[in-house]
Amino acid sequence: MDLTLEDTNAASVAKALTKGRSLAGSPAMDMVLTFLIVTDDENVAEAMKAANVLQHEHPSRVLGVILGDGRGKPRLNARVRVGAGSPGESVLLRMSGPLVKHAESAVLPLLLPDSPVVVWWPGVGPLEPSLDPIGRLARRRLTDSERTPAPVQWLHKLAPGYDPGDTDLAWTRLTLWRALLAAALDQTSGSATGGRILADDINPVAVLLQAWLECRLGVPIEFVDDDSGSQIQRVTLFTDVGDIDIRRTDEMACEFSVPGSSPRIVPIRRRTIPELLAEDLRRLDADEIYGETLQHLVTGKDR
Repeated sequence: MDLTLEDTNAASVAKALTKGRSLAGSPAMDMVLTFLIVTDDENVAEAMKAANVLQHEHPSRVLGVILGDGRGKPRLNARVRVGAGSPGESVLLRMSGPLVKHAESAVLPLLLPDSPVVVWWPGVGPLEPSLDPIGRLARRRLTDSERTPAPVQWLHKLAPGYDPGDTDLAWTRLTLWRALLAAALDQTSGSATGGRILADDINPVAVLLQAWLECRLGVPIEFVDDDSGSQIQRVTLFTDVGDIDIRRTDEMACEFSVPGSSPRIVPIRRRTIPELLAEDLRRLDADEIYGETLQHLVTGKDR
């Protein structure tokens, strides 16, 4: 079912969802969470498409919220989709007028009962996600510093407002690098004495990697600016038995070297937005390591 509602309200949207489930023959669809997307006209199509892909792993009720012009009378338009090749439901809510400042009042009646809520800002999100009116409704709050005009500066502004349940997709992009470096350290008998990262200095993933390594290893990590690509180009950890070295060979792979072993090629590619979101939704508890890394990024000290 695909239904458009003009100048409507949350109660009418809820009724349309109930009707859609009935027509689909699934009055009680097995959905595991409510996924809120707070976006704008520029990003809405890409964000809703990513959420539709995500639903195949995490069947959910997707609520897209477009906050329009705050002037004029309050107005809510909605597009409701149930079924149509998707295992969940999706509602696109377009708000204008004074309703923009109270968007949570239209969202709250549409949340799935007794299920976790996750909110994602695919563009520029709030600097204190947990204090945002819609952010307060969620267990997990996802921002994406890479999509802001000045990603590294944004991370530094975001860090002081961290609250358990917050995360950033730049941190999720770092998962493969963290796993590789942890595996390398496990295979090395020596202790790390320092390190070096070669990457563009406007890359928030690389900046988080530097903070994470310094925080976890307690050694200085040098950052060398390299604008030859958008990805991290090389990470070297110095140990008392030799160097651990991960060097990018192309956009899809790196050469992985640890002391005492022959170098080998390992895959490490740039993952899609649905893949990043799927990883974050597999874990809905607070990411304490991310919080400690942000703290170190700002102060140079652990919590």
